[in-house]
Amino acid sequence: MRQTLLGCEVDNLTMDETLDRIGRMVADGAPHQHVVVNVDKIVKASRDPALARIIRDCDLISADGMPVVWASRLLGQPLKERVTGVDLFFALLQRAEQQGWRPYFLGARDEIVAEVVQRAQRRHPSLQIAGYRNGYWRPDEEQGVADAIAATRPDILFVGISSPQKEDFLARHQARMQVPFAMGVGGTFDLMAGRVRRAPVWMQRSGLEWFYRFLQEPRRMFRRYFIDSLGFFVLLARAMNDRWRTRPQPRLG
Repeated sequence: MRQTLLGCEVDNLTMDETLDRIGRMVADGAPHQHVVVNVDKIVKASRDPALARIIRDCDLISADGMPVVWASRLLGQPLKERVTGVDLFFALLQRAEQQGWRPYFLGARDEIVAEVVQRAQRRHPSLQIAGYRNGYWRPDEEQGVADAIAATRPDILFVGISSPQKEDFLARHQARMQVPFAMGVGGTFDLMAGRVRRAPVWMQRSGLEWFYRFLQEPRRMFRRYFIDSLGFFVLLARAMNDRWRTRPQPRLG
């Protein structure tokens, strides 16, 4: 079930329901695009109509980030659970090995994406890799990148480049590449390759994973978490105010 939350649409699904839907997409064979919405994405979409449209047009939209789940509860639209991109990535690798799906890995530097592929194959010996490539190219090379991916005929495409570049790339080329399921994975390649560590489980459950990431890369993450994210709380405050103003008033007498 799809609902609108702070101006962004999101599918209210559990992880198991998400995986089942992806399975149907891969079986269908037509190109499908997935996106996660988190604090950063919601703020960017509120300022960028083109990004908001790309998100809205995606076939599957997951809520990544506990603040998004908390906001849904405060606004009376509770999401079933958080479905993070990193958890979905690892679950899909396992499902791909079981089902014989062939993933393609696009993003990061050469040595990182190569390490991601090696570690994926060590964890899942029967996994069939369609191909992989780094995430750097000139504008005039982009079409060639998309054509090279299409030539490998993958079932799943993992895109590990930053937002909104990954959403733009998929919006421009998914119809041409014809990948049954494509998703952006953000910094998951760095995590898989061992370049960064994931927060302890208690911090993930407490909604403090962002703070753990900030501690690892304070210079890179300061603006995102302490300046840009303020826009999320502005959007939430406005939505809560609108909800309070439009709630039914008790009848007197």
